[in-house]
Amino acid sequence: MKAIETTISATLSDTEAIVRSALKNQGFGVLTEMDVAAILREKLGIERSALKILGACNPDFANRALTIDPSVSLLLPCNVVLETVTDGTRVAIADPRELMPDAALAGLAQEAARQLIDVIAEIEKS
Repeated sequence: MKAIETTISATLSDTEAIVRSALKNQGFGVLTEMDVAAILREKLGIERSALKILGACNPDFANRALTIDPSVSLLLPCNVVLETVTDGTRVAIADPRELMPDAALAGLAQEAARQLIDVIAEIEKS
């Protein structure tokens, strides 16, 4: 799946703070979070590198998308993945243009993608 992404040379914890701030600056809030590494450790006894998923939502985009097509609720919230990699932390955000290819949602998906690209740009400046 195509994503809007970057890698920065910071710890996952520091990156999470940067990501949350950048999302907030673009009108997104974090509704959910899942520490995948901790869940796999607890449930399966598997050790893996740090991996966290934040469920981000921009209420305006969500409302507009749901008005066009209520089945968009299957895609909410938008996943933002933080993963420890060799040179820092990778941040990948689900690209709404990939998730909502329907012509009726194209303009909104493009608008949301522009704001998420701005989130990534802000993360890269940190």
